Amino acid sequence: MAQELDHTNLHRAAKYFMDSGRVESPDEAMALLQKFGLTIHVGDEIVGSANHQIALLTLVNTARRSLLGGIEIVGLPDVMSLTPLAPNRPLIEAVRELGGVPVIRARPGWPSALIGGAAADPATAPCWQLSWDGWRGGVIPSRQNRRLAEAEAMALAPALAAAVCAAEAFAFHAGDHPMAGRRSTGLSLWRPDADWMVVDASEPTLAYLPSRLWIIGLGNLGQAFAWLLACLPYADRSEVQFMLQDFDRIAPSNDSTSLLSFLRDANRKKTRVVGDWLEARGFQTFLEERRFGPWTKKADDEPGAALCGVDNANARVGLEKAGFGLVIEAGLGAGPQAFRSLSMHTFPASRSAEDIWSKQVGQAPEVFENMPAYQAMKRKGMDRCGLTQLASRTVGVPFVGLTAGCLVISELLRRLHGGTATEVLSGSVAAFENIEIVAMQMQPYAFGHVPVA
Repeated sequence: MAQELDHTNLHRAAKYFMDSGRVESPDEAMALLQKFGLTIHVGDEIVGSANHQIALLTLVNTARRSLLGGIEIVGLPDVMSLTPLAPNRPLIEAVRELGGVPVIRARPGWPSALIGGAAADPATAPCWQLSWDGWRGGVIPSRQNRRLAEAEAMALAPALAAAVCAAEAFAFHAGDHPMAGRRSTGLSLWRPDADWMVVDASEPTLAYLPSRLWIIGLGNLGQAFAWLLACLPYADRSEVQFMLQDFDRIAPSNDSTSLLSFLRDANRKKTRVVGDWLEARGFQTFLEERRFGPWTKKADDEPGAALCGVDNANARVGLEKAGFGLVIEAGLGAGPQAFRSLSMHTFPASRSAEDIWSKQVGQAPEVFENMPAYQAMKRKGMDRCGLTQLASRTVGVPFVGLTAGCLVISELLRRLHGGTATEVLSGSVAAFENIEIVAMQMQPYAFGHVPVA
């Protein structure tokens, strides 16, 4: 018997179509998502390049959660994985575990993505070339026959290219951005307000990586942080410590938004799922399974830098009261008009966390009960409480959280390499060219680091 729909199992991308009034029922929203698909073509570089494998695994993991018609891969060879994202296993096995399906030929009519020197048959549907160089990554329409260098790149750049590709593919299928598939779009993680396709001689080669971090919240953002940290070229992961804090359990709906959540993990503690994943890749983890708030105090021997990915004002208000020397906080937009938006704050800063978020404490979320899909559920007998819970959940897609995660982890890396520190950043994956940044003076990073491999 089909599971009854509620707030714990609603697909968060389906909610976009429900909240915008584009569908008449949840079933219609899911049927729409099941028409969304993507073919990935991989070139010969996939055999010997960890970065090309990072791009592939990240794109499969991100895109399959929103494009429910399937993610199919053409040209995938039988080689071993070179990246800690999938240690000690064949690459094709890792792709299947993440939800990708190796195939012989592309499905007619589907949009496609190219990784490396792959080629795709001419088609009317869009075809994106994933490309990256240095600290920059994004996508270029394949008809432009252009790629960045893709040789020497910071490991987050190919992951960023994958996030951008997933965002463009979703926008194309959803039909809500006229330029999806027709434009080059991407981002520089060294200078987010710069042109991502222009070579930047100021970009450094990675020499140091953060070694001790406290991660607050293990949902969409927190799991993106973990995925991206595992991409980095640590020489000895046993020297790296993460404190993982979350009180919640994985729900079926998390499979639609969060990179380390799968239906098989439903009802497991998020800390233990993420901790197990990181430990399997050689990192040390410590678990804190209480809510974060003003009562949270770090001990002297615990990490002094924190990454925050929670979505409530109560927790954010207390970010500077726990005793961290550095906090990097990310937030995601909500609702059908803002779900592609993202922001980042760092502390200490010119404004306190309490000043920024105290007025939001207790504010009720926007709800969309008047939209046809919710009214249909009401007519079918859903009670008022269940309807309100369902309607108050936010739209969520993994590619926005992954993009925000790239900005957060790169903020750490910039500070470790003498780059510009960011106090506030805001923007949208729909318009990277309009990202706004407030820079700040930076003190030397003093929260633990190790050399790269």
